[in-house]
Amino acid sequence: MYKRLIWLECIAVALGATVIFTSVSATEDNVIYLDNGIVRIGVDLSIGGAITYFADKEKGINMVNSHDWGRQIQMSFYSGPKPFEPDGKKPKERWAGLGWNPIQSGDVFGHRSQVIDFSNDGKTLYVKCIPMHWPLDNQPGECTFETWIQLEGVSAKVRSRINNHRSDSTQYRARSQELPAVYTNGLWYRLITYKGPRPFSGDELTEIPIKDKKPGEFPWSRFQATENWAALVDKDGHGLGVWNFGSCKFLGGFHGKPGKGGPKDGPTGYIAPLHDDILDHNIQYEYSYRLIAGTIEEIRDFVYENSPVPVTRFDFTSDRQHWIYENASDSGWPVRDGLRVKLDQDDPRLVSPLGCWSANEFPAISITAAFRTKEKRAFLQWKPFDPEAETPNPLAFNIIPDGKLRTYTVELKGKPGYEGAIRQYILLPSKRGETGNSITLRKFELTIDN
Repeated sequence: MYKRLIWLECIAVALGATVIFTSVSATEDNVIYLDNGIVRIGVDLSIGGAITYFADKEKGINMVNSHDWGRQIQMSFYSGPKPFEPDGKKPKERWAGLGWNPIQSGDVFGHRSQVIDFSNDGKTLYVKCIPMHWPLDNQPGECTFETWIQLEGVSAKVRSRINNHRSDSTQYRARSQELPAVYTNGLWYRLITYKGPRPFSGDELTEIPIKDKKPGEFPWSRFQATENWAALVDKDGHGLGVWNFGSCKFLGGFHGKPGKGGPKDGPTGYIAPLHDDILDHNIQYEYSYRLIAGTIEEIRDFVYENSPVPVTRFDFTSDRQHWIYENASDSGWPVRDGLRVKLDQDDPRLVSPLGCWSANEFPAISITAAFRTKEKRAFLQWKPFDPEAETPNPLAFNIIPDGKLRTYTVELKGKPGYEGAIRQYILLPSKRGETGNSITLRKFELTIDN
């Protein structure tokens, strides 16, 4: 009974023409469906509207595991404190390290999340629920979850949102968010993705091996999926792909005996695209993903045909763009006209999400920011794609620290260590922290070599 992210922090498309929907139904077990004659998807209104059914109509076999309420395909979020003990209520000891953790289906004690609104017009299936905190006994979240689902060809397009209204206004550190948590049945046990430094080139795929683990050991593997997708497939290479554009950080694997088991059985595969994000007490946080049915080749082809241009420009006008902080905090949600970051601790850092960018293609970085410090230099650092490679020392660039918005261009071409593929950028706006110091970061853009 491995929940979606048990040790993440503990021990740790369209295919051309518009589809005409041919079937909308609800069954006695509270599952309602969308069906376009190619794929079928179902959500269970008795457990928060979590997705409990997804099948290729040609195969006709449900791929979603529902052994317990920590599985399904569902929304799940993380924040502080750890442990989370509202009004002194203690979490189940095994799950105390998860902290604040509302999920869509229900809690480990058997209390269901409550659906408070839903609709299904045959084109869009919508569900709104009050989630339960997985580790706690009958503790609803101070938030609501919303989900919109549409079918397009071999895929389900899912948009998910959390509306937070926590009474605790503390800004807790960023945590890894499952976007979403996906569990398959035992037949779909082979975890396939592209991990290399040349995404969208048709380069060779990788099969993530099932862990040869000891009892109680963390069953999932961390990996960087540079094409933003991974799939769990059967012995013949057919199954379920999960694609979240922009997410390169993934967690996944298989638990139990591979090749056997249905929706209520223990064996299960798992995939979660991840982003590290701060979830403010009042945030409205939204993400989208695709579920894709087919062979590995068909899943990858779908992603290639429908992927937007890779992210090379981060505009912080209205959100954090999945950037996080070390030794710093910002002014909170909502974000308006830039990230307003307090620099009152030593060695503050603004850290980009993971990606895969070519140093040759992007030889400079353009930073639009207002610095208010007592230092006349800031620093830029980057991490090579190979996590075993040495991270170069930060590169200094001159700033005017008078609090006025300016654009700075940092030339990286030919700098020591700036070569090959880059997986992350880090902005160091100052070395020393002091009350009143700050940076307002408006844009961070990788500049193309013309």
